[in-house]
Amino acid sequence: MLAIDRGHYGSDTVSTHALMRAGVLQLSRWGVLEKITAAGTPVVRSTSFHYGDEVVAVPIKPQQDMEGLYAPRRTVIDRVLVDTAQEAGATITFETQLVDLIRADNGRVCGLRLKDGHDRERQVSADLVIGADGVHSTVARLVGSEPYRTGRHATGVVFSYFSGAEFDGYHWYYNPGVSAGAIPTNDEHTLIFATVPQSRFHETMRQGADAGFRQVLRECSPDLAAVVEESTMVEKYRGFSGEIGFFRQSFGPGWALVGDAGYFKDPLTAHGITDALIDAELLAQAVTAGTEAAFAGYQTTRDNLAVRHFDVTDAVASFEWDLLKVQQLHRALSDEMKKESLAVKSFTTPA
Repeated sequence: MLAIDRGHYGSDTVSTHALMRAGVLQLSRWGVLEKITAAGTPVVRSTSFHYGDEVVAVPIKPQQDMEGLYAPRRTVIDRVLVDTAQEAGATITFETQLVDLIRADNGRVCGLRLKDGHDRERQVSADLVIGADGVHSTVARLVGSEPYRTGRHATGVVFSYFSGAEFDGYHWYYNPGVSAGAIPTNDEHTLIFATVPQSRFHETMRQGADAGFRQVLRECSPDLAAVVEESTMVEKYRGFSGEIGFFRQSFGPGWALVGDAGYFKDPLTAHGITDALIDAELLAQAVTAGTEAAFAGYQTTRDNLAVRHFDVTDAVASFEWDLLKVQQLHRALSDEMKKESLAVKSFTTPA
């Protein structure tokens, strides 16, 4: 197997980092969770929802060989997954990008044209080309894959990392029209984010990321804003102005899509990495079976697991709620995550 990455080994990317139970269960079963904890990733033993002045704390019960949840930096989890793939026999090529797909006379994708960091091109034949290349997937564009289900709402987010901001778990903050969160990650740092509806994002950030970030925190949680004032920002701000969620056709003759390339929902519910891990395992099962029915089953199973979660996330991202309503939405999300964990437990353990 050949995997290409346009970044370099261990590069960073925009992410909330937060793994949910289903994703942690997969990493544990794959034998890579130990490497993530060995990198100093703190265990998350609780998640707290702040609805205005009300706090609802939920303990994370240990399960099997997992102590709790984790939120590894992408520089950690991506390296671990790459190393594990290479140990299993995969070839990983960095600083390489897809230029075009190669098709057989019958239209089936049978290879790809690549370009390295020195603009040198080469062709590679392939029985299957998988696009794991994000929301703006080049593979999806080249095969003409279109969304068949879309959301209606999107959020914009600004975040950075802080030292001296000590949190005992995930903390999510909500007030009408705004949201924020604190996620403990590697190097004793905490990712703190501020979120608003996409329609408000550019106006809020017009005076600069720092001013907009602190304004949203003050609106959402004066306590969290105070923590930020007393902490040290250790990296520059990063932002995401928002994308409407979608489900794309995710398989065809000689190609498939996985992760955000095939299915994307608003990051406000911090489920993207967990989604990607689930999708990857479902697609791996289809690849092993190798039939068109198996690939169709991959997409159907993915959608069945994700669609209710997608709809509830879209409702949260609308910000068309009061504090009572958003609590109801979170209970619905919790129900969906329980179903998701049960489904993951049924996956076949790899040999």
